[in-house]
Amino acid sequence: MAKKKASKKPPTKSEILNALAEATGLSRKQVSSVLDALADLMGKHLGKGGAGQFALPGLFKIQVIHKPATKETTRPNPFRPGEMMVVKAKPARNVVKIRPLKKLKEMAE
Repeated sequence: MAKKKASKKPPTKSEILNALAEATGLSRKQVSSVLDALADLMGKHLGKGGAGQFALPGLFKIQVIHKPATKETTRPNPFRPGEMMVVKAKPARNVVKIRPLKKLKEMAE
């Protein structure tokens, strides 16, 4: 497998599918179905009733973190000492965190 020079722009979906098809010997349609199946699998694990996390070994780990609602409060203003400011209330929400793992960190060096 010959290495191609990376371009300055991020690859499009079509370019990714073509590169993976060429590298694996699969058809473009097969590669597309594999990526769709991977996306469905991620959705099952991250969605309701799932584990709340998904890892692609060595590359990254995705976690869903539930942040509870916060009430409106008054706190000291960090920019004007001695003055109080109102911090608005926030609704409960789910936050998605993606952490790079060892192989991905090495690729970025």
